[in-house]
Amino acid sequence: MSNISRLLASLITTITCFVLTSTVAVAVEESITVASWGGAYEKVSKEAYFDSFEEATGIKVNIAAFNGGLAQIRVQVDSGHVRWDVIDIESQDGIIGCDEGLLELLDGIELPDGPDGSSAEEDFLKGAITDCTVSHITWSTVIAFNTESFKSNPPNSTKDFFDLEKYPGKRGIRRTPEVNLEIALMADNVPIEDIYDTLSTDEGIERAFAKLDSVKDSLIIWETGAHPPQLLADEEVVMTTVFNGRVFDAQILENQPFEIIWDGQVRDFSRWAIVANTPNLENAMKFVQHTALSSSQAAFANRMSYGPARRSAWSLVQDHIPTGIDMRPHMPTHPNNSKNVLISDAEWWADHKDELTERFSTWLSN
Repeated sequence: MSNISRLLASLITTITCFVLTSTVAVAVEESITVASWGGAYEKVSKEAYFDSFEEATGIKVNIAAFNGGLAQIRVQVDSGHVRWDVIDIESQDGIIGCDEGLLELLDGIELPDGPDGSSAEEDFLKGAITDCTVSHITWSTVIAFNTESFKSNPPNSTKDFFDLEKYPGKRGIRRTPEVNLEIALMADNVPIEDIYDTLSTDEGIERAFAKLDSVKDSLIIWETGAHPPQLLADEEVVMTTVFNGRVFDAQILENQPFEIIWDGQVRDFSRWAIVANTPNLENAMKFVQHTALSSSQAAFANRMSYGPARRSAWSLVQDHIPTGIDMRPHMPTHPNNSKNVLISDAEWWADHKDELTERFSTWLSN
């Protein structure tokens, strides 16, 4: 082979290697990892958000298991090995993570207008957009019971959760101070509008824990969203706090005899946040923009009974895609379910979470 031929062969090989390497690099870049909550919630997220985003953009969505909190995110950011791009985060963690620099600021993101032309700022529910998060659904922690446990005169209020004489039996609560302290004060006759002012005093904290003490010997503690419906189904508890969407799934898809007590529901948002220093920032932003579409949020609400975070999406909420039943009466934001609602104060919890989590854990262990 002549020198020219060898040179040409070498050049072709180099170009081929470069093209192959570039192709691989593009393939790697054109994907994001989204951390989600697993189970039925993750399945609905995939159908409503992930699949449609892949179809619209060609960017693949990899799903990572996430159990909440900031510990996993801190490790990734502090180590410089960020493996997640977007996380589905709870409100107070979104505030804390933003303050600690664990999440990207989203002040430059352009969110889509509503179908009626309204701006995102006008269309999203109050509090749905923060410096580092964009909400996609609103959900509630409610009290639910198994109707088999109460053949007559069933419970219908937050107070009934704490009435062991009238409604004997075990209760389920989540292993967090959030919601538990609020419903304790509601049951102790503190008006909804005064809950967080009361909790901001030492006397208010003592009052909440004293109310929890009244049922402490009857408590079973749960941690994952799938656990409380199972407790009800197995009749290990007669009542439990639970995410409203989990009750809906058990009622409609599993034909369980459960009923929700909407009185005193504690409502919150689920929010998308982008992990700080992700190498896929541009594609992560595209994902958040896609889930901010009214049509995307309605696609979620038509599969699971969590309400959209945009007003304009409400008109797109119709029938449950798997079964055909009307979804609107099952939403926490439906007027019939919203007569006595506490909106969780994420700012308050961001300021008090650490100290009250420690105290709640000590209370449980004692």
